[in-house]
Amino acid sequence: FKGGDTCEYLLSSGRFLGEKVWQPHSCMMHKYKNSEAKNCLVDKHIVFIGDSRIRQLFYSFIKLINPQVKEEGNKHGNIPFEDKSASIKVDFLWYPEVNGSMRQRIKSWTEGSVAKPHIIVAGAATWSIKIHNGSNEGLTQYKINITSIAPLLEKLAKSSDVYWVLQDPVYEDMLSESRKMITNEKIDAYNEAAVRILNSSSRNSKTKVKVFSVSKLIAQETIMKSADGLHLPESSRDTNAMILMNVYCNKIMKPIDGSCCQPQPPLTLIQKLAFCFFILSIIGYVIINLIHRNNYRKNKSCTDLESGEEKKPTISTPNVSTLEMLLHSFCKLGLIMTYFYLCDRANLFMKENKFYTHSSFFIPIVYILVLGVFYTENTKETKVLNREQTDEWKGWMQLVILIYHISGASTFLPVYMHIRVLVAAYLFQTGYGHFSYFWIKGDFGVYRVCQVLFRLNFLVVVLCIVMDRPYQFYYFVPLVTVWFMIIYATLATWPQIVQKKANGNCLWHFGLLLKLIFLLTCIYFLSYSQGAFEKIFSFWPLSKCFELNGNVYEWWFRWKLDRYVVFHGMLFAFIYLALQKHQMISEGKGDPLFSNRVSNVLLFISIASFLTYSIWASSCKNKTECNELHPSVSVVQILAFILIRNIPGYVRSVYSSFFAWFGKISLELFICQYHIWLAADTKGVLVLIPGYPMFNVLVSTFIFVCVAHEISQITNDLAQIVVPKDNSTLLKRLLCVAGFFSGLLLFSAMQDQSRH
Repeated sequence: FKGGDTCEYLLSSGRFLGEKVWQPHSCMMHKYKNSEAKNCLVDKHIVFIGDSRIRQLFYSFIKLINPQVKEEGNKHGNIPFEDKSASIKVDFLWYPEVNGSMRQRIKSWTEGSVAKPHIIVAGAATWSIKIHNGSNEGLTQYKINITSIAPLLEKLAKSSDVYWVLQDPVYEDMLSESRKMITNEKIDAYNEAAVRILNSSSRNSKTKVKVFSVSKLIAQETIMKSADGLHLPESSRDTNAMILMNVYCNKIMKPIDGSCCQPQPPLTLIQKLAFCFFILSIIGYVIINLIHRNNYRKNKSCTDLESGEEKKPTISTPNVSTLEMLLHSFCKLGLIMTYFYLCDRANLFMKENKFYTHSSFFIPIVYILVLGVFYTENTKETKVLNREQTDEWKGWMQLVILIYHISGASTFLPVYMHIRVLVAAYLFQTGYGHFSYFWIKGDFGVYRVCQVLFRLNFLVVVLCIVMDRPYQFYYFVPLVTVWFMIIYATLATWPQIVQKKANGNCLWHFGLLLKLIFLLTCIYFLSYSQGAFEKIFSFWPLSKCFELNGNVYEWWFRWKLDRYVVFHGMLFAFIYLALQKHQMISEGKGDPLFSNRVSNVLLFISIASFLTYSIWASSCKNKTECNELHPSVSVVQILAFILIRNIPGYVRSVYSSFFAWFGKISLELFICQYHIWLAADTKGVLVLIPGYPMFNVLVSTFIFVCVAHEISQITNDLAQIVVPKDNSTLLKRLLCVAGFFSGLLLFSAMQDQSRH
C-alpha cells in the first residue's frame, strides 16, 4: 500500500485495456461529457503554453467542452478559445522553447496586477533539440532556462494547478530529415533534467508543479500510428486530455466512476452513529462472552471428593442466550460492514474500470455451466418448480448476472437483452411464489408479511446507513418489496379468495380472475401515466425511499421495464395449481408432464419460442426500442424455459446442487456485489491484488461469496429474534421499528440541511 494519492498514479502510470481504453494504476477514470466539463470549468481560465505537441493537447481539451471546434488558426501563433455560455476561457500560447520569452510570460502571472490562470499546462523541448542540432550545449542551455522558470512555476502552484508535460517519445523511422536529430535518447535526457529541476526547492506537496508523465506511457504504445513520427495520433491526445480533465474535475464533480483524485468522503452523522452501535455490540458481546466463560469455569463439572458424585453446571437462561445471539449477529455484521466501507468508501483498496471482451464473459459462463452439470443430484420431490429447482434457477441466473456485471457486458446489446430476461425471471418467481403461498395457505397474517419484508430489506437498510446510499440505489430490493406488497394487497383485500374457499364454489375462481384483471388494468394505466406514478411515489416519506438524484424517474424506469412479469407469474401459478388440482398433469418421478403427444408438441413449441426470442434479442439494434418491447415478450422465454425444464420427467427429477447452493443466497450475492466485488457502486472492479487480474478475481470472489453466505445466516438469525410469532410482542417490535425509521428520517433531514 503506497498511500491514497491516486492523482499521482493518474499522472504517472497506467496501461491500455485493449487498444483504446486507458486504465490508470489503482483508480478509475471518468469519461466526461461536454455538459459535465462545462459545469466543472465554469468561470475558469486555462492556459496551454508550449510547442506543437502542447497545441495538440489544447485542441483535444477544448473539444471536451465543444466537440464542434476545428483545428484552425496560425500553427505558430497564439490561439484563443472562449465558451461564453459557461464563461470558460482557454488559451494556447506559442512558446516552442523554454527560454527568456517563456520565462517573461510566466513571470507576468506571478505579479499582482495580472489575473492568474486557474490551470497552466506547459511543456517544450523538441524545438530546442532541433535548433541546437541535438548538441550537448542545447541540453545545458535547457537546464539553465528551466532552472530559471522553476521557482516561478512553483510560486504559481500555490494558487493555481500547474502541470509540466514531459516530452513523448518519437518514432524515429518516420521522422523527416529536418527532425532526425530528435532522438528518444535526447528526449529522455531533456525529460530527466526537467524532472530533477522542477520542485527541487519545494518541500510542500501542495505547492509542487505536477509532472504529467503519463503521456510518455501512452505514446510508447501508440506513436507507431503517428502521421509524422513526432505528433501523437488523435486517440492518444484525447486520452491525455481526458486524464487532465479527471485530475482537475474529479474532486469538484465527484463522479461515481471517477475514483482518481477524489478525496475520501467525510463520515455522515448516521454513519458515525452506526459505527458506534457496532462497536458497542462488539464490546457487549465480548463482555457477555467473558461472563459466560467465568461462570462456566465456576460451575464446571467436577468430582465431589466426599460423595464421589458429579456436580452439573447451571444452565444459562433463554433471555441471556437470545441477547448473546443478537450481539453475536451484530458483532459479525459490524466486522463485515467495516470491510464493506474499506472496500468502497475508504481509499484503501484499488479500483479499476471494467473492460468488456467476449471471452471475459462467455468463458466463465461455460465454466460455471460445466460445474453446475457436474453437481447433479435427484430432487426430493418432482413437482413443477419445486424448491430445489427454483433455488437452482435462481443460482445459475445469479452467477450469470454476476459475470455480466464484472465483465462490463452491458455494452454488448444481445447479452444485455438476455440478462434483462433473467431479472424478469426473478420477478416472475416473486409473483409465482408469493401467489402460491397465499392461495394455498390463506395466511395473510402480519407475521408472514414482516418476515418477508425483514428478509428482503435488512441488508439493504444496513448498507444505506453504512455506505450512505439511498434505498432506491439498490433498485432490485425496492422492486421485489413493492411487488410483494402489491400481491399481498391484491389477495388480502375483500373478498379474500383462497384455494380452500374456491374449491367449494367455482365462482370464486372468476372472482379471483376479476381481481387479477383489475391489477393488470392498474399496471397498464401507471405504465403509460408517468405523472400519476411519480405523484404517488413523490409523497413524503415514500419519496425518501424511491428518489434517486432528486427524482423518482429511475424508479419509474425500473418498475416499467418489468411491469407485467409479476402478473404473469401470478397467472401462471393460478393456472398451474388449477391443473394440478384437477389432476390434468402428471408429476410422478420420470413421468412426462402431459401425455407423450402433448408433451412432444409443447416441448417443440417451447424450444422454438426460446430460440426465436434469442434470435430477436441478438439482432436487437436499439436498446430503447427493445426495452419498450421487453415487458410484453420476456414472458415467452421464461415460460419456454419452465416447460423445457419440467415437461421431460427425467429433467424434472434432477437438479444442480451447485447452482441451488448459490440460489439460497442469491439476494445477498446481488446486493453485496455492489461494494465488495465490484467497486465505485458497481461502476468498476475491486482490486485487492494489483498486477494479477485472475488471482485478484479468485481472491475477491472467495471473500465476496463467504460474506454473502454469512450475511444470509445473520439475516435468518435476526429474523427469528426481531420478528417473533407472538402478536403482542410483534406489535411492540413494530413500534420500535417505526421509532427507528422516524429517527433515521430525522437524522437524514439534518444531514441534508447541513450539506445544503
